[in-house]
Amino acid sequence: MFDLGSSQATKRNGPRGRFDLPLLLALTGLICIGVVMVTSSSIAVADSHHMGAFYFLKRHLVFLGLGVVVAGMAMRTELKLLEKYGFLLLLLAFGTLVAVFVPHLGMRINGARRWLNLLVTSFQPVEAVKLILVIYVASYLVRHRDSVETRFLGLIKPIMVAGVIVLLLLAQPDFGSATLVIAVTIAMVWLGGARPIFLFIMGLPLMPLLYVAATGESYRMKRLTSFMDPWKDPFNDGFQLTQSLMAIGRGEWTGVGLGSSVLKLSYLPEAHTDFIFAVIGEELGLAGVLLVMSLFALAVGRGLYIGLKGIEVGQRFAGYVAFGISLMLAMQAIVSVGVNLGALPTKGLTLPLISYGGSSMVLTCAMAGVLMRATFEINRAIDARQMATRMPAAAVNDAHPALKSREAEAA
Repeated sequence: MFDLGSSQATKRNGPRGRFDLPLLLALTGLICIGVVMVTSSSIAVADSHHMGAFYFLKRHLVFLGLGVVVAGMAMRTELKLLEKYGFLLLLLAFGTLVAVFVPHLGMRINGARRWLNLLVTSFQPVEAVKLILVIYVASYLVRHRDSVETRFLGLIKPIMVAGVIVLLLLAQPDFGSATLVIAVTIAMVWLGGARPIFLFIMGLPLMPLLYVAATGESYRMKRLTSFMDPWKDPFNDGFQLTQSLMAIGRGEWTGVGLGSSVLKLSYLPEAHTDFIFAVIGEELGLAGVLLVMSLFALAVGRGLYIGLKGIEVGQRFAGYVAFGISLMLAMQAIVSVGVNLGALPTKGLTLPLISYGGSSMVLTCAMAGVLMRATFEINRAIDARQMATRMPAAAVNDAHPALKSREAEAA
């Protein structure tokens, strides 16, 4: 445990919060690997567009620096403040998702309206929506605990909120983020004590919607079918996946060497974003792949463990927030890795904390900061409970000398 938060102790000898050191090290390790791999994978892309070899690296470092600042602010913010304004944040999330359809404010890139034009840069609202949704659902689970655990109607509100967000995402369209949102919401509600049969019944109406959304456009249908046999059309529908598989296959055990990837040289599309994991596999081999997956496993595992501890000591909001953010990171990483390995259809999701990105990097760092804050408050509650159990014994020991003196006087 990392005692960075000692200055926030309310009393000099009171309970002290601590940030979780293994979690912090895992997140830092992923960020460092991301900087190295963005540098390696983006040079050829930047050169091909005559932007300068380190154009994407410089922008990545700027966004990372901003993300670290935001994460630091989140680590210093009491979670009760986020819980208090959870509903207002949710309204803000709906507003930004609708704003992408406003002319001149929303931006259309590659046929999708997913970005807001902020003049100096663009912003993808869904990245903020992921964190806001976790905060809102965690707040709801705390306020309606009994209803969620015992009543079918107790699940309607969070599922309906997620459903509205999914509809707005599908209209952009952003099928990958929509799937992520509904999966994390259902998982959080289940961890909040909802009965599985209720979740199954609630999820039935969403199945036809997701099916229509997945097969309603020809390019989505091609994604669903091409990943099963990408070699059938390796120069068209299966091009991305075949290049990714060849890159990972070339890496073998230890990789071809950092910076020595061949497939990133205008062969592998989106090498510094969606398919950066393939570049890791080619340059660092199975060893690098296992390192990245181990760091994700450590970060997610610690987040879920601390969340469970939070529920046990009565810090339910912090515990559910830890659950939600950990699940969000885990599922996005699983989808990104699965796409690169050909186990899942192409979704357009980046690898958290590693892929190049602007709003995605800043908001993922914000999620990491909120997760670290949750560990701080949960550890503070654990310390308070331990102090409470030690105090009676200490009081008895302190009373022994006085008790002995009174016995001596009586004798």
